[in-house]
Amino acid sequence: MRQSACINTLIRRRDNASEPKITDSISPKEASPTLSRLGFLVALGFLRLTSVLPLRLLHWIGGGLGWLFAVIPNRSAATTRRNIAACFPALSSAEQESLARQSLKGMVCTGLEMGKAWILPIEGTLAQVTEVEGLAALQAAAKAGEGVILLAPHLGNWEIFGYFVCEGIASNFMYQPPKNPQMDALLRGVRAKSGIQLAPTNRKGVAILLGALQKGELVGVLPDQVPTDEGGVYADFFGESAFTMTLTSRLAQRGTPRVFCGFAQRLPKGKGFKVIVHEADAGIYDKDLGASAAAINRSVERCVRLAPEQYQWEYKRFRRQPDDSEFY
Repeated sequence: MRQSACINTLIRRRDNASEPKITDSISPKEASPTLSRLGFLVALGFLRLTSVLPLRLLHWIGGGLGWLFAVIPNRSAATTRRNIAACFPALSSAEQESLARQSLKGMVCTGLEMGKAWILPIEGTLAQVTEVEGLAALQAAAKAGEGVILLAPHLGNWEIFGYFVCEGIASNFMYQPPKNPQMDALLRGVRAKSGIQLAPTNRKGVAILLGALQKGELVGVLPDQVPTDEGGVYADFFGESAFTMTLTSRLAQRGTPRVFCGFAQRLPKGKGFKVIVHEADAGIYDKDLGASAAAINRSVERCVRLAPEQYQWEYKRFRRQPDDSEFY
């Protein structure tokens, strides 16, 4: 599962720092590990602090920082506004701006919540979920050994969602290590506490996922990331053409796995999260990859419409266009 945008930004800024007073006296080979570790220590301190603060306080802070993201020109805000304008053309300009501001606040809240997902013992992480809807069908399929594919879009808090849904279920997720080795070690430890098995993002990893499904286990997929050239097809998403991964489609065509889509919705006033799970659109099983990809996007869109302000609209989902035009 991908780590939050806010934590990524923090690490990148520390890793890429070029302050002369720090680096003038040491070579680049020495500077990089030093700054990398410094960035990790700052991030770890941040995560530990936010892990013990009440959710309501974190969301209050997130609201203030999100407001700053909305009023100060920046790439995240520009991308958010562009995506919302394209995906919700029926909204007025004022309504689109309101949704964009809520989304930017949600973006910051997600980053502030990662301490709850990554630092707390697993019991503390699971306790963040206070309401559940639709999970029983997935659990029954897993118990029956049918093999389950879980689509977890970047909506609400996808880290807490994954840990909660996978509790007590043999689960496998693809994992691309971050460049920072200390952060990689932290995230591997986080996955280990929940029992989630990690598969590399290559052919070997795909083979691991196929084997897991054949054994009746759960396979988790982030369905709303732009894939590589050979790994996707164009399909409709909120009325726009989105380059969509075909991995899920190919996995669904092997055997008879059940496919579900869901998210952990952030509740107001710091009251935790509501885990919502739906059975995915049946079109996912279509042998035509384009039709299957469209069904994946419909499944994601159904979830997003339940809480559009909690979707990761700052991600450049439409950066690849069929005609190579510039969307952003």
